[in-house]
Amino acid sequence: MAVAESTAEPETKQLGILNQLVRFGLIGAVCAMLDYGSYMTLLALDLPNWLARTLAFVLGTSASYVANRRLTFAGANTGNTKAKAGAFVLVYVVTFFVNIGTNQLLFLWLPEFGFVYGAQFKWTLCWLAGQALGTGINFVLLRWVVFRE
Repeated sequence: MAVAESTAEPETKQLGILNQLVRFGLIGAVCAMLDYGSYMTLLALDLPNWLARTLAFVLGTSASYVANRRLTFAGANTGNTKAKAGAFVLVYVVTFFVNIGTNQLLFLWLPEFGFVYGAQFKWTLCWLAGQALGTGINFVLLRWVVFRE
């Protein structure tokens, strides 16, 4: 007896918010390492803080968007692509200014740390603060603006 195989494509189902948060967090952790690693590398190459942070942000968030689009928000309504593209640009412009602005303001505000790795510590604190704030805003805007049901 042969079992009939279905040739229809499987229906993509929107994940629950808890599942989305877990996936978003895992993808975010990997992309944050990419972002942070490139930030530290660019600073070591003597790029100005704002430029190093901007380039690292673009690299990390681009990787994050591609991965989250496929793995976290795959079942989301993909209707009007022009509207989605506009919403995507808006989300990442907001996230960019929050992340980079927080980083740069803290960079200017925090004192120099007088120990051996004080500069790296300061850069890391600035990166962490901008990343944390930007990531929270990014999830909310992606979930309820770009990839809403």
